[in-house]
Amino acid sequence: MTRPARASVTTAAAASSAAADAESVDVADADSVYPVTARTEVRRADRASYDRALIHAILDEARLVHVAFVLDGTPFVVPMLHGRIGEILYLHGLPAARLFRHLRGGPEVCVEATLLDGLVMARSSFHHSLNFRSVMLVGRARLVRDHAEKVAGLEAVVEHVAPGRWADARRPNGQELRQTHVVAIPIAEASAKVRTGGPVEDPADLDLPVWSGVIPVRLSLGEPSTEGAAGVPVPMPAYLADLVEARSGGNGPAVVGGG
Repeated sequence: MTRPARASVTTAAAASSAAADAESVDVADADSVYPVTARTEVRRADRASYDRALIHAILDEARLVHVAFVLDGTPFVVPMLHGRIGEILYLHGLPAARLFRHLRGGPEVCVEATLLDGLVMARSSFHHSLNFRSVMLVGRARLVRDHAEKVAGLEAVVEHVAPGRWADARRPNGQELRQTHVVAIPIAEASAKVRTGGPVEDPADLDLPVWSGVIPVRLSLGEPSTEGAAGVPVPMPAYLADLVEARSGGNGPAVVGGG
């Protein structure tokens, strides 16, 4: 059966709200970098980047983000699925959840994403490290009340998990929308921190008989399974098979039958 084309995540309402938030982050001049602030400045200048495209790319590649906030004097960090439309990061969750009860008030939060790229093994334990790409941003949360933007934010989250899924799966109904909060966080202050390359070695350690180098780390998808899935059997659609193949580490195409 032919599936409908993937829907756009940019609706008029979402674009309007994004434009309003964009005024606060000063993107109208199409700057390629975010401003350096006291809250986002990276102390290691050699690993710092404020490049807008790099920060967007890291957020888009990360499977989840961690959201930090303080509630009644206690700090919390919560892992969250996310989606991005332009300069806005969208989160979704249950209204009764501690995080979303807090975010309704429009507080500032800190959002972090990390991609692990390698284990850096040095000849001394002191110089062991990791190769990574990370983003930290600080922004004021906004509860999305506009219906069209709320749907667009949910679409962005679903499409971030698996591109093509929104057009394939049933859309949320009225009751499900009422049971879901969507929060928008403008990407106003953001920085990236990146480490690449091999280990740093002390000259006195170079003759030690200890292996030194980098072990690459990759996030890959495993073999799909329909075990435990209820309902009518359906063959895996091409967009999911392509996703698994692209992220399976070269193990060949994924084919999961419906029977």
